[in-house]
Amino acid sequence: MTSKNLTLLLITFLVWSSCQPKVEKAKDLQNSFPNILNIQGIPASQFDLKPFGFSDLGAWHGYALPPKDSTEYYGGFSGPLCMKMWGQWLGKCVSQLELTDAATMEAIDLSKAKAEMLYLPGRLQQNLELKDWRIQLRLIFVSNRTSLIETTILNKKDTNASIFTGWKGRLFAKGLQFSECPNGIQVDFENGKKHFLIQTNKEEDVMISADRRSYHLIVKKPIDLPAGEARKLKLLHSYYFNPEEASLESNQISDYFAQSDSLFSANKIRWNGYLSKALESKNPLLRKAENRKLAVKCVETLLTNWRSAAGDLKHDGVFPSAAYQGFYGFWSWDSWKQAVALAHFQPQLAKSNIRSLFDYQDKMGMVADCIYFDASENNWRDTKAPLAAWAVLQIYQETHDLDFVKEMYPKLVKYHNWWYQNRDHDRNGLCEYGSTDGTLIAAKWESGMDNAVRFDDAKMLKNNAHAWSMNQESVDLNAYLYAEKNQLAALALLLDKTAEANTYQEQAKSLKQQIATKFWDEQTGFFYDRALETGKLLTIQQGAEGWIPLYTKIASKKQAAAVRNILVDSTKFASYMPFPTLAADHAKFNPLKGYWRGPVWIDQAYFGIKGLQNYGFKKDADALSENLLQHAEGLLEDAPIRENYHPLTGKGLNANHFSWSAAHFLMLLSDEE
Repeated sequence: MTSKNLTLLLITFLVWSSCQPKVEKAKDLQNSFPNILNIQGIPASQFDLKPFGFSDLGAWHGYALPPKDSTEYYGGFSGPLCMKMWGQWLGKCVSQLELTDAATMEAIDLSKAKAEMLYLPGRLQQNLELKDWRIQLRLIFVSNRTSLIETTILNKKDTNASIFTGWKGRLFAKGLQFSECPNGIQVDFENGKKHFLIQTNKEEDVMISADRRSYHLIVKKPIDLPAGEARKLKLLHSYYFNPEEASLESNQISDYFAQSDSLFSANKIRWNGYLSKALESKNPLLRKAENRKLAVKCVETLLTNWRSAAGDLKHDGVFPSAAYQGFYGFWSWDSWKQAVALAHFQPQLAKSNIRSLFDYQDKMGMVADCIYFDASENNWRDTKAPLAAWAVLQIYQETHDLDFVKEMYPKLVKYHNWWYQNRDHDRNGLCEYGSTDGTLIAAKWESGMDNAVRFDDAKMLKNNAHAWSMNQESVDLNAYLYAEKNQLAALALLLDKTAEANTYQEQAKSLKQQIATKFWDEQTGFFYDRALETGKLLTIQQGAEGWIPLYTKIASKKQAAAVRNILVDSTKFASYMPFPTLAADHAKFNPLKGYWRGPVWIDQAYFGIKGLQNYGFKKDADALSENLLQHAEGLLEDAPIRENYHPLTGKGLNANHFSWSAAHFLMLLSDEE
């Protein structure tokens, strides 16, 4: 990137920022929300993801902050964590500042400092206060491969001083070693296909230990610090997957050093823009300071899980969680939901996340369940529930980008038709979840509710050479398909495809009638799946699928009132933290070990709240929303957003820093009725 390009980038950020709402325009939002998330921690081992918390711009590496009581790591940031098909920490702290008084040649002991550790949106910061020195380290990402650490050293003495500066670090043992490279140090991985570079813009001496796991990098010339003045040091971390990436990024390294002030300004402008958009809604929930902090936490979570195109991933997307080893890919269901939330404050990433999945749409129209850096690992055994058209329509409503609609519409149509060609066993217009390999486990995955009680007795039926269905028609799947027909109709009208829009509207009208009658049980007042062979309702469970017809506006007013009575029943779904995915009075209710047998999943809770709002039950929706926000463990404090929660205690369960939970919390706070 040339200096000219960096200047143009900064101008773009300034113009974009000037278009933000005036109420937030003058505020420095980035500095207004310190430590919304506690990401302090030192990794105990190479694959310990518990401390993780910060990345940006789609980079494949990230950091945590050292805890204040880990004084031996002052002067550095935890990590980095490097990601690919899994995450591994290079070390506890691979770039730790070293300072030596040039007059006495005594080391300046940073562990004696009074320390302040800050995670600000888009930036890490460490403030160290010593008797004679004030030291500030700031870390931002300047590209999707490189982060910049800027260190400012202030001489507090009333006499001039001179200090030697440098860095040190040590690697975890497995498969990693240091070697020298131009302007710094390189971490070599055992397969030789990826590298991590630590670079300075100063002439330095490098010392690497015999086992190649430790280094000291000392800048040859000392820094002169007149009394009361400060000087800056700069360090770059770059993580590459191949020589081509390294070559492209190397052309920009000198500009990163030279233009660091502009890069920090651009970082602030960009993040102020994100936060301004995320907080601009007139939703009453955002009037509360604690909920505004939660909205910021949601933005931080989504953007820390952002990964740029790399390997076989052709577009940027969002991991479910970079803090969980099993979630290093792009899942289709997750991506549609994440894109809806991202559309409001980062629409380009929202579009890219959708494109990333459709890059692999097959000739029949199917979209894979999940895709990875290594495409040989992509899961084609199943897909996920059809929410992609919802995401595309939301993006259009935020951006009015008709070209994106033109690009996606034929792909969405092909995907929609795929369901009826491959998941409608008896060709009655009602679909089933299924798999491509005939396995029941993959069919359950396709539902998104992997081990829901409603599938306990399911069997598989063959549809064609590449498609099997469970022997039950699922109410949520068909409700989503109904909504998708309406969404496709809206997109078709945008493209002046009136005949196609009319067709989808007619299909939706017919499907609505079928769902409202065939999946409804008058006696219990709830919606259920339906046995394919007999048409009998599978009333073995009351679960989250039963309120989706309210979310998609299928239910009659009478039906909605009956479902509402169940949703506000404290023995069923109005638990301490509301909307468990299985009614709390069910014999198989087991939130701690059940996954989809009781925990509160925030996407399903959101659908339940929107369903109540759709039918005028605002008071109930507001009360349940309040309980959802207030009773989730640590949600309104500095704890990470969790994959799901215990409905009886609010305890956070499973993965930390979970993207679709963040997406739906943000929607809940931002939606305007």
